[in-house]
Amino acid sequence: MPDGISLMEKAVSFDAAKLIKDMGIYPYFREISSPQGPVVRLDGNMLVMLGSNSYLGLTTHPDVKKATIDAIENYGTGCAGSRFLNGTLDIHRELEEELAELVGKESALVFSTGFQTNLGIISSLVGKGEYVITDKFNHASIIDGARLSFGKKVNFSHNDMVNLARVLDSLPRGKGKLVVVDGVFSMEGDIAKLPEIIESCKKYGSALMVDDAHGIGVMGRNGAGTSNHFGVTDEVQIIMGTFSKSLASLGGFVASDEDTIDYLKHTARALIFSASMTPANVAAVKAALNIMKREPERIEQLWQNTARLMEGLKQLGFDTGKSETPIIPIRVGDTLNTFMCCKKLQEEGVWVNPVVAPAVPEGDCLIRLSLMATHTFEHIDFALAKLEKIGRELGII
Repeated sequence: MPDGISLMEKAVSFDAAKLIKDMGIYPYFREISSPQGPVVRLDGNMLVMLGSNSYLGLTTHPDVKKATIDAIENYGTGCAGSRFLNGTLDIHRELEEELAELVGKESALVFSTGFQTNLGIISSLVGKGEYVITDKFNHASIIDGARLSFGKKVNFSHNDMVNLARVLDSLPRGKGKLVVVDGVFSMEGDIAKLPEIIESCKKYGSALMVDDAHGIGVMGRNGAGTSNHFGVTDEVQIIMGTFSKSLASLGGFVASDEDTIDYLKHTARALIFSASMTPANVAAVKAALNIMKREPERIEQLWQNTARLMEGLKQLGFDTGKSETPIIPIRVGDTLNTFMCCKKLQEEGVWVNPVVAPAVPEGDCLIRLSLMATHTFEHIDFALAKLEKIGRELGII
């Protein structure tokens, strides 16, 4: 192969996906032909959706759909530029004000995706000679944001407060430090121990950032998130959230004090060199926020659904780890059995998502279930019956 083309060999030799496809258990890029509701259509069949992050079930809400249509009529389909130059609309500012109020911070800034939000925040704030300290189970966007910074990334064991204190104590005094944690961990479904994390941050002089992608709309008063849930908002310097889950759209935001947000506006490359969030996406978030605040019963129903599914899984003998949220993992073990479980449940009318290495340690693969406020108890009971059938068939229970 000619010089300069050899780097393409890795693509030619990549056969992991091909092998799984040949076995008929490939679980990715399945094409849905219906709205993202509690039941979806796949290959002409209807499946109970237990893999969606639409926790409040707002992607199909009439108010959200109308708001997006109206936004397109008023602003067009795109902004044709970055926020930094010609891509800021009045509704961007309005949304930022609403988000800052929701999470209890002075100011907020919206990005085009949640992934870009974390890249922009961490790479901008953590400089040479400084440190970003991350939970080992943090989202990939946090890891990549740390890699893009000029600082040093240091991990601590998942939700291990003794290890966090030890890591912070080992770092040089007087150097900038940023501890970053998921508020709700996206695979395990457990919650960051924010009060204890704050104690260590104060003791060792570190700022704290909470990625609340899976906490907004789920935790706290009116869905304000994990910091609100613990009553520690004033002691968390940076709160990040996304719109592709509870808020029925696409994008992300960071909320903090006015100086920090102004700094990020002028230094975050993921914001400055990216096209801005579309009018339709902004309008969808604004509408979803209004519904979330005026209909608290949606969050109450989400937690009732979570309790019903969790209780049923435990009675059947499934290992659900330390989950305490609408994200519920089922421990399976090896990769092939996890893919097989996903395939068999699909055939039985239940959509679940497989989680394998490197997202989790090798040999500790799981099926990730997630609830929506719009699930009925009938949906959940149907899914439990199918989970029991396939769980026993594959020796998971």
